[in-house]
Amino acid sequence: MRRRGVTVLLGALLTTLLSIGVLAAPIPYVVLGPGPTVNTLGTSDGKEVIQVSGRETSTSAGQLRLTTVGVQPEVKLRSALQAWFSDDEAVVPRELVYPPGESREQVEERNAQDFEVSQTSAETAALAELGFPVQVVVKTVAADGPASGRLRPGDVVTSVDGQPLPAASRLTEVIRGKPAGTTFTVGYTRDGAASTVRIASREQDGRPRIGVEIDQQQPHPFTLSIDLDDIGGPSAGLMFALGIVDKLTPADLTGGKVIAGTGTIDDSGRVGPIGGIPQKLVGAKDAGATAFLVPADNCAEAVRNPQPGLPLIRVATLDDALTALEKLRAGAEPTRC
Repeated sequence: MRRRGVTVLLGALLTTLLSIGVLAAPIPYVVLGPGPTVNTLGTSDGKEVIQVSGRETSTSAGQLRLTTVGVQPEVKLRSALQAWFSDDEAVVPRELVYPPGESREQVEERNAQDFEVSQTSAETAALAELGFPVQVVVKTVAADGPASGRLRPGDVVTSVDGQPLPAASRLTEVIRGKPAGTTFTVGYTRDGAASTVRIASREQDGRPRIGVEIDQQQPHPFTLSIDLDDIGGPSAGLMFALGIVDKLTPADLTGGKVIAGTGTIDDSGRVGPIGGIPQKLVGAKDAGATAFLVPADNCAEAVRNPQPGLPLIRVATLDDALTALEKLRAGAEPTRC
């Protein structure tokens, strides 16, 4: 009996040690949780997030907060089990965040690049909203290309087949959207005079082209920049654009409220979907937000993960977001998810 008891005791001890070892072992998952939120109308590390010089800016009584997702890149089974039963966290396969063949450093570098692009697109969309339209300017014309003798460097291309060009990328999309040999009616201005010219595309490097190199310009009489460290990815675009519009117009878009949100934005002001909606909603609620701007394509997920007392406002464009904020200020009901 004594020997049997020792055996049982040793077996239990071995099982416990093995369990501790398993619980402490790393596993191929990451934990997603609420990340920090930042008021785009405020400061970070003692610096204004949105910086403007050469033009008077306004101040707001409320806040426009971008939201983020925190990632635990190295997870052990114990932490994963705790996160699995948490309402605020999610456990996902590691490859969804860090694709195979890419190091953590490479992923973070790509996220930093996406963040810079989101800032540029936010500036473009916001400035267009404020009356500073994008200009698609011809930089060079290939001597043997279809546009030779028709367009010149410095011409501002305004339309293709009657379609306006809200961004330089739109010209490329239209040309590549039709087979090589298609003739386009290109509207442009030269020295302030408007005109049109017909140009047939030609295949080059396997794609239809008209033989011009273009640049995107957006003249405005002030300087504008965004200064925010330690944030990655493209999902802050919408909140940056709203922050820029707020600072450069007299009206307080917030109405004194704390408004949070997320969403990518392109040069034309279209708002795109993002990841981590459940965690961002938790972060927004913890930051005191009274409404959350949700990309239209994320609405279904947001509705499945509500936070009490945090209305979900559906937005597909920058104009949608501005209209929603106007309704909130007036005490009206904006379009919800």
